[in-house]
Amino acid sequence: MRLLALSVLVVAAASCGHPEYPASSAHPLLGQRLPEIHRRTTLDGQPLDTAALSRKPVMVKFFADYCKPCKDTLPAVERVHVDHPEMALVGVDEDDSVETAVSVVQHYGLRFPVIHDKDNVLAGRFRVTSMPMTFVADESGIIRWVGGEGQTEGDLRRAVEAAR
Repeated sequence: MRLLALSVLVVAAASCGHPEYPASSAHPLLGQRLPEIHRRTTLDGQPLDTAALSRKPVMVKFFADYCKPCKDTLPAVERVHVDHPEMALVGVDEDDSVETAVSVVQHYGLRFPVIHDKDNVLAGRFRVTSMPMTFVADESGIIRWVGGEGQTEGDLRRAVEAAR
């Protein structure tokens, strides 16, 4: 009986703890500091507020119109963004033209800042090898989760909740 009571306490204590990150895609930046995103202008013509990226969880979402799996993950990212306003979110569009990038943002009703990575500088800095690719960094700026093609909305939510 004591063993059963102790087991129940251990399970209860574990479930009350800090949320855990979902399984991450293997990536060389996992556990490293989030690469800098500076001197960038969003698709709406505003400078990216890099101060908004400090001391809070950050999600950086790479996507493109030609990426079929991106079309599944973009609505999920927008829903997570709406549900977690405490998280900073930056979208990085990898399409060839800014017109296509604007079209994607409009089509999916994205309300977070999106940068057009015209020369793939950010993709290189983040070592993006496939898409979609999503990075979640904790409040200290360390990348704790990387989502690849198989990422789900549940994965995104758990990663953001764990990063808080």
